[in-house]
Amino acid sequence: MTAVLGDAFAPVAVSGTRKWWALGALGLAGLAVGVDGTVLSVALPTLAKALHASESDLQWFSSGYFLVLAAAMLPAGLLGDRYGRKKVLLASLGVFGIGSAACAYSTSVAEFLAARVLIGLGGAGLIVMAFSVLTVLFSQQERPKAVGVMAGVTFVAFPIGPILGGWLLSSYWWGWVFLINVPVVVVSLAAVVALVPESRATERPGLDLVGVVFSAGGLVAVTYGLIQAGQDGWSDIGALALMITGVALLVGFFAWERRLTRRPGGQPLIDLSLFSSASFTWVVPILAMLGILFTMPQYFQGVLGANAMGSGLRLLPLVAGLVAGAVPAARVVRLVGAKVAVTAGFVLLAAGLFTGAMTGVGSSGLFVGMWMALAGLGTGIAMATAMSAALVELSADKSGVGAAVLQAVNKIGGPFGIAVLGSVLSAGYLARLDLSGLPAAAAATVRQSVFGGVAVAQKIHSAALLASVRTAFVHGMDLALAVSAGIAVVGVVLTVVFLPASNATEKAVPPGPAPDGEAVGTRPAAASRAR
Repeated sequence: MTAVLGDAFAPVAVSGTRKWWALGALGLAGLAVGVDGTVLSVALPTLAKALHASESDLQWFSSGYFLVLAAAMLPAGLLGDRYGRKKVLLASLGVFGIGSAACAYSTSVAEFLAARVLIGLGGAGLIVMAFSVLTVLFSQQERPKAVGVMAGVTFVAFPIGPILGGWLLSSYWWGWVFLINVPVVVVSLAAVVALVPESRATERPGLDLVGVVFSAGGLVAVTYGLIQAGQDGWSDIGALALMITGVALLVGFFAWERRLTRRPGGQPLIDLSLFSSASFTWVVPILAMLGILFTMPQYFQGVLGANAMGSGLRLLPLVAGLVAGAVPAARVVRLVGAKVAVTAGFVLLAAGLFTGAMTGVGSSGLFVGMWMALAGLGTGIAMATAMSAALVELSADKSGVGAAVLQAVNKIGGPFGIAVLGSVLSAGYLARLDLSGLPAAAAATVRQSVFGGVAVAQKIHSAALLASVRTAFVHGMDLALAVSAGIAVVGVVLTVVFLPASNATEKAVPPGPAPDGEAVGTRPAAASRAR
């Protein structure tokens, strides 16, 4: 592959080995971000004691991170396109490392929250720039494989977080849960400096401050509203008000961007033509997967009695399936085309989830592992191909903001999916509980969660209540998995109807030097410029 670098677009060869090593560096940094999000859930009980944190404080440790992450996505993309993606990536890595160290040495709730804000800022820039750089490093034909590697890294973080966190918390000082990110950041910084070429937009985009404020405010309000709805229910007035305000701000944002697009010389924050692409609009991270990631750790710990590390180990079949589907995604696309590959991925995912919805309290580990592996396989094929199809729509010139839009949709989808599936699980759980003869205070604790129910049942030595709690939770879990399967079926329909039968992913030329120093899979007008 040839990357176009330098003010005069002089071709500078980026060898196949070098760019894959660069992808490894990006994947390592992305793994640190993913593990940081999952390891926090394991560390919350320890943090509550060490920092004297209340239940509300603990919620903000997680929610604050997601809010900053959502708010910083589009500004990070704009900064990368304007000033240089490598510069923003290096700065983001530095901020992420500083935030991680600050978390480890925090002595109060305020200090820890401030450190989480730094991690969120660094994580936003890191995630956006990592996917943006893929459009510069890899040809259209190679992107499915590269995206598959990044997607696999993202999902590997889910079991690694609890496993690593459980081991560190049980053996060492709690601060190592966060300090472990620092050497990863140092290695990633060195690798990015040595392997990743600098690139930015050919023409520097303007600083659309109105767009930044409206988009950030809207994303924060919607995300926070969804988090609140997941915690307090969809009837909560505060959550609904936040979501309505956020949607209004985002509508205002798109109206403003449309106005700038039509104005001669206007420089909008995002290219609205991105949303006219079926690949970009409909091919988004798969909400259906949240059914597994949200419910199964609770099932493993609350119903089966596993600890955090054991729960992470039980997620390995899901990760194995995901990797098995994501890594060869590029070859699958070449054989059957992107539309067929994404459709098949959704079908496998739906089949796995529908099977999972038949899980019972006494289901074997083999049964659970098999349907999770099937769902992971489908997710790997669909996600790698779908995200690659979306990235192909981005010119290297607009890859920063374009990747930011894709990731912003992803970050909203997470809280939305958890809020919806959490409501379904809670409704199913409460509908099957038998709380007859239980004191009001104990009954309230049981209603809160399966963990509260198990704790009460064990405290009063009631085998009947314990059985009721576990059966009720599995009923709610099965409903949530069935809803997730329904979402996967909707994905099948949307793919069949909207995803083009032939797209740039399938038409990409083979990797290799292009004439006149042109980057493979790009045109001179869309090439990224480096300084």
